[in-house]
Amino acid sequence: MTSEDRIPVVVAAGQVTSRDTAEIVSALDLAERAARAALDEVPGLAARIDRVSVVNIMSRVGPAPASRLAARLGIEPAVREHTAVGGNTPQWLVNRAAAAIAAGELEATLIAGAEAMRSGRELRNRGEAGSAGGGGSGDEPDGRTGAGPDPVVGDDRSGISTAETNAGMVIPSVIYPMFESVIAHRAGRSFAEHRAVLGRIMAPFTEVAAKHPHAWFPEARTPEEIAEPGSDNRMVAEPYTKRMNAVLNVDQGAAVIVCSLAAARAAGVADRAVFVWSGAEANEVWFPTARPDLGASTGIEAAGRAAFEAAGIGPDDLALIDLYSCFPVAVEMGAAALGLALDDPRGLTVTGGLPYFGGPGNNYVTHSIATLTDRLRSEGGIGLATALGWYVTKHAVGIYGAEPPPRGFSRPDTSAAQAAIDATALEVAEAVDDGGVPATVEAATVVHDRTEAVSAAPVIARLDDGRRVAAMCAAPADELASLAGVNLVGQRVAVAGSPPRYRLA
Repeated sequence: MTSEDRIPVVVAAGQVTSRDTAEIVSALDLAERAARAALDEVPGLAARIDRVSVVNIMSRVGPAPASRLAARLGIEPAVREHTAVGGNTPQWLVNRAAAAIAAGELEATLIAGAEAMRSGRELRNRGEAGSAGGGGSGDEPDGRTGAGPDPVVGDDRSGISTAETNAGMVIPSVIYPMFESVIAHRAGRSFAEHRAVLGRIMAPFTEVAAKHPHAWFPEARTPEEIAEPGSDNRMVAEPYTKRMNAVLNVDQGAAVIVCSLAAARAAGVADRAVFVWSGAEANEVWFPTARPDLGASTGIEAAGRAAFEAAGIGPDDLALIDLYSCFPVAVEMGAAALGLALDDPRGLTVTGGLPYFGGPGNNYVTHSIATLTDRLRSEGGIGLATALGWYVTKHAVGIYGAEPPPRGFSRPDTSAAQAAIDATALEVAEAVDDGGVPATVEAATVVHDRTEAVSAAPVIARLDDGRRVAAMCAAPADELASLAGVNLVGQRVAVAGSPPRYRLA
């Protein structure tokens, strides 16, 4: 087989969205529908699928989702696996598959995922037995007699340390706005002023979602509708309103088929090929509190630079772009790291983004790759997809083209860049003197509960000895309430205790 024969290509993609409130589906149902839609485009490839990879599913599907999906589809791949947690995993799976195809180790693979959170919530609201995702207890046959769980692939480290946990920094909707506070402070904006800017950044995303057939919210919004708090747009964590948060309560699935150009030709579908030009990965300093710059992404920069250099192109050569967009700060960091303007006339999403298209758990990027595939096939050009997992922690970048890559596919080695990033980690203090230690706040948010009351105000601060600390506010309820709308970045605080708590100095 020649090197041209081994060029990796995406030849089929399927997407499904179930908005019918009368329909209860499982995540596996949706993954099956998406996979069938992809396989129906390339029927001659079904028997050539060597590997089925299922993106980590948050809804309950049992320990062998890839095996169960393969059994439903009537295919018998040699490898059946599912991934660790992470929104980076769909692009990572494509990069990994493309490298194996280019090396002659793999012929064709199906990558699929789904979430059925809307169905799961509906079942719970009805008080009916069932699990998130409308079933999927794991008791249906997996197609392999006596088979055990599917192996888990990818980096399965936890995304937070004891330091973040003790400060109440556990869920993305609390941690991401803390990163945003850094950008707001550097721009000299209050939370309210910065929120208006974010509305202008995200409004074009809603316009894309309004035109996408699989978007959960196919509705264009004005910047004011996104930025201004109201009865249907409550404040979640400063500076973010509800409409700036990824939406998990969706029923969505997507799948792509990646194979060698030779396999596509043998199946008679080479005319459908979208070429994988390059792919690269890198991580931030793993735990947020230890990162030297809480308002920028060196991981995206390293992965993006490597992918561009491998493909022999730059940002100006792109026709289509999809930046991971779970929260506005992910878009801001991604654009800055890749040298893209936030008002780029090409747009920064092809789907509409996780708050508007929908954020089906770890599987959003399978939708963005599927959409890129469809559009590159019809419009031509070069496209970029970025993907991230945990808290802007682990990154994967992919470059795709309607024509074969002039340099062939490449997945460059980013280990030297990764070592340099890891070496910048700051020492983190998980306990400080009970008498109180002075510190300067470097990231902060004010968390609101569903009644709009302030419920917490965590910070990441730098102690005067250079160590970092994550701390929860020790103020009484009335003082805590006075922090609403206040960006504490740059403020002096006194930190004490184990776990650390702070008071304004």
